[in-house]
Amino acid sequence: VQLQAFGRGLVQAGGSLRLSCATSGRTFSRYVMGWFRQGPGKEREFVAAISQNSGSTYYLDSVKGRFTISRDNAKNTVYLEMNSLKAEDTAVYYCAIARSWAIEVDVREYNYWGRGTLVTVSS
Repeated sequence: VQLQAFGRGLVQAGGSLRLSCATSGRTFSRYVMGWFRQGPGKEREFVAAISQNSGSTYYLDSVKGRFTISRDNAKNTVYLEMNSLKAEDTAVYYCAIARSWAIEVDVREYNYWGRGTLVTVSS
């Protein structure tokens, strides 16, 4: 299984950025997909997740209303649209495939990870 995240960048506070994550080697549509991030000196934390058919999504409280997770099963790709970015959103962002069929927020419940893409928000 391979996951490759795209969309790294440097943006000003208040700006927007869209991350995408393409997968291969698995039946993408069968799995819950998640986005996580790891800021400088911090542990990796859950950001958002989306169910197999996009019927359910779940977000970290601090990104609700600003970030949107979506997926295109035909393209084996999951997206993270980030708006109204803040300096505290600066982190390496990772996409991941969940172990189970349910949406999970625990990093241990994801068993395949992309390499991460750096997002830097300047204040």
